Amino acid sequence: MTLEKNGIPTPAQLAVIKPSKERLAKGPVVLVECFQKIPCDPCYSACKRGGFLPFEDINDLPQMDYDKCNGCGICIGACPGLAIFVIDETYSEQEALLTIPWEFLPVPDEGSTVQGLNRSGEPVAPVKVVKVRPSAKKNGAMIISLAVPKELADDIRSIRVKD
Repeated sequence: MTLEKNGIPTPAQLAVIKPSKERLAKGPVVLVECFQKIPCDPCYSACKRGGFLPFEDINDLPQMDYDKCNGCGICIGACPGLAIFVIDETYSEQEALLTIPWEFLPVPDEGSTVQGLNRSGEPVAPVKVVKVRPSAKKNGAMIISLAVPKELADDIRSIRVKD
């Protein structure tokens, strides 16, 4: 299946947008899983550090200068497509800190355990909610940081919260 048919990027598409191992080893950094050329650029405007390179055309895909990104995550809330994540592989020996957008109810509580889901919505592993904060969009969206097993940090992209 292709991205156009199922909405899930292929491993080859993901490899192109992933920061280098050297950059990941330096601390938090953004992952932009935006693969559709549509008129959109709020990520560029949101980043005050210049981590997003200027768009030549409003339909261009975001391009990153990973050396300017400090992983603050302000761009997560600016993305209307929920396509931006932050990963910190330096969080601990066994876990990475994965920060994701969340626009659903219920909102998980800090310290709770939720089910980590892959891009297909399938359960991957239980993960701990480390931090929950409102998005700068002020639309009810939340930014959630999760402690995830390092080996699953590239797979988990959402969560399931039980009532």
